[in-house]
Amino acid sequence: MPNVASSASADTSAGTTGEPLVRMTGVNKHFGDLHVLREINLEVRRGEVVVVIGPSGSGKSTLCRTINRLETIDDGTILIDGKELPAEGKALARLRADVGMVFQSFNLFAHKSVLQNVTLGPIRVRGKSSAQAKERAMELLKRVGVDNQAAKLPAQLSGGQQQRVAIARALAMDPKVMLFDEPTSALDPEMINEVLDTMVSLAKQGMTMIVVTHEMGFARRAADRVVFMADGQIVEQDTPEEFFSHPKSDRAKDFLGKILNH
Repeated sequence: MPNVASSASADTSAGTTGEPLVRMTGVNKHFGDLHVLREINLEVRRGEVVVVIGPSGSGKSTLCRTINRLETIDDGTILIDGKELPAEGKALARLRADVGMVFQSFNLFAHKSVLQNVTLGPIRVRGKSSAQAKERAMELLKRVGVDNQAAKLPAQLSGGQQQRVAIARALAMDPKVMLFDEPTSALDPEMINEVLDTMVSLAKQGMTMIVVTHEMGFARRAADRVVFMADGQIVEQDTPEEFFSHPKSDRAKDFLGKILNH
């Protein structure tokens, strides 16, 4: 298979010298007494694919959800394309349009067709005409392989198809960065690869992506960088080749020993 990482960053040499697209500095987050994010410092360049892995409860999903302010932070700063996250209101809605999110559960509108699910945001938030939104939606549904399902309701689709519709819906907003929070964890095993293949294709096309996942194969195939978290901290980060072959921390060695020998 061609080196996905190099092709994903091939279009982004200009972006690597400028401001990171996502920058987290000194980010802390508590849930009551639980300190779930501890002094997180992370930069993601334009066109980079960053895969976040680690044991359950390490803060991975919370990190992902703070980037579009689904979770607020206690202190630190998060910048998207050089601008600090707005607190609320229309500015926050605009930011969320720039930061696409795909969740564990598909979060599709059950009473709307696949096509309506994908066109709703561009019409309401981006101000696209119905015709423009529909044309773009059909392009994206074709890109993720479910254009023949456009008239159906989500419940008539398999889990893998629903998740690919959710990816198309996020892409329809023309986001600057895509966040994926365990996008395959709710899927049956035979459906996982169809979603991962769609994500690998996005990576090849230069989409900036932050992916929280337990799928080590995806991390190897598509990531430019693997970020390993444990106990609310970023313990280490490296290229997939280096991380999987030569983990530096005892915590990462222990994690990989359990995961890869399972």
